[in-house]
Amino acid sequence: MRRLPLKEYGNPRVRRERDLASLRRQIVLLACGLLTAGGFVVAVGQRFTAVRYGYQSEQLRAERVRLAAERERLLLELNAATSPGALEQAARGIGMRSPQASQIGEARTFGGETREPARNVAAAAAVVGAHVGIVRQR
Repeated sequence: MRRLPLKEYGNPRVRRERDLASLRRQIVLLACGLLTAGGFVVAVGQRFTAVRYGYQSEQLRAERVRLAAERERLLLELNAATSPGALEQAARGIGMRSPQASQIGEARTFGGETREPARNVAAAAAVVGAHVGIVRQR
């Protein structure tokens, strides 16, 4: 920085000359500093986001394990509810009885296929429907 006197005599005031190169250097350094600081802020934000996603992932894994265990429990309950013994108890609960020997007939043949009479199929569907209704009420 050069200092130039206004006048050549007496006690002159000093006037500064502007140094444009120094001003450019300061602006460039300021821009680089802001870019560096911005990069650090972005990196820290990404790190926090990664940690948050890690916690969410662990929570979802735990929920998946819990849901798989609940599914297994429900499948076991369904298998127990649809077992022959449980269906027989449900049928007796709604007033059905075991068929007598005189009630049992041969399967009828229609068009080359062997089918049971429609009333036995309807009765079996009623038992299963009633029992599934009992299970859903629990």
